[in-house]
Amino acid sequence: MQIILRLFFLPGLVLFLTACAGTQTVTGKISDYSTVRISGSVNRDFERSLDYLAEAEYESAIALLQSVVEREQRLPAPYINLGIAYYRVGNEKGAEDAFLRALALDEKHPVATNELAALYRRQGRFVDARHIYVHALSENPEYLPLIKNLGILCDLYLQDLQCALAQFQQYVQLEPQDRDVSIWLADLKRRAGK
Repeated sequence: MQIILRLFFLPGLVLFLTACAGTQTVTGKISDYSTVRISGSVNRDFERSLDYLAEAEYESAIALLQSVVEREQRLPAPYINLGIAYYRVGNEKGAEDAFLRALALDEKHPVATNELAALYRRQGRFVDARHIYVHALSENPEYLPLIKNLGILCDLYLQDLQCALAQFQQYVQLEPQDRDVSIWLADLKRRAGK
């Protein structure tokens, strides 16, 4: 049986990080793990952990995801979800370790890089976050959450209006229906005198 490669993102994980929520279409490159065979029990436990995350039962999700990664260590998705759950219970070190483990498996994984950079941003590690976003975008130039979150970092935390303007312009070109970012872009243009 093959693992279903869906990641669960918690809406409102971080203010402004809602680009990761829901069932957004990914335009970036995510490796194809369809050839990885896993046991049915690992797949069932992974799917059940998603239910726990959806119900905000983070401790139960953590316990189940720890069991999943003990039995199956070849896929980044369980580590990413484990990192998200750790963050939700206030364990930032556990979150960072889980995201880094996911990246050890797939160093170009856009979701893992986005989550790690967002964690660093929340920790005030702005230079580290920017480095991760820029590197990740070189590998996944159309992955919307990376573009949006680098724009947020540049605007709100680094006060680099030109960087933010470039990110939000690119984002709006790829996702013109996002009214929030369109408003942010208009505000940036006003502040930048453009």
